[in-house]
Amino acid sequence: MKKHKQEIITFKVDEPLLRKLQDLPNRSEFIRRAVLEALENVCPLCQGTGSLSPKQKEHWSRFSSDHYLEKCELCHEVHLVCENKGPDNPHE
Repeated sequence: MKKHKQEIITFKVDEPLLRKLQDLPNRSEFIRRAVLEALENVCPLCQGTGSLSPKQKEHWSRFSSDHYLEKCELCHEVHLVCENKGPDNPHE
């Protein structure tokens, strides 16, 4: 198994966040896990920016002509539905 080289990354935090982080027994591990979890949940379209570029907006407009957003009655999360296929329900 190949070992990955570790790098040190620093970032700035405000005082309230610093106080909360100081209370953790292993800050580094907590931050690593939080970053990995966040990266696994990045929006595939905006890639975590929170907004679409003009070209992404064009693609979305074409895509959304036969797709729509719907709130799941079971988990109450919003998801995409393709009009041509019907609802994709992971709860069934």
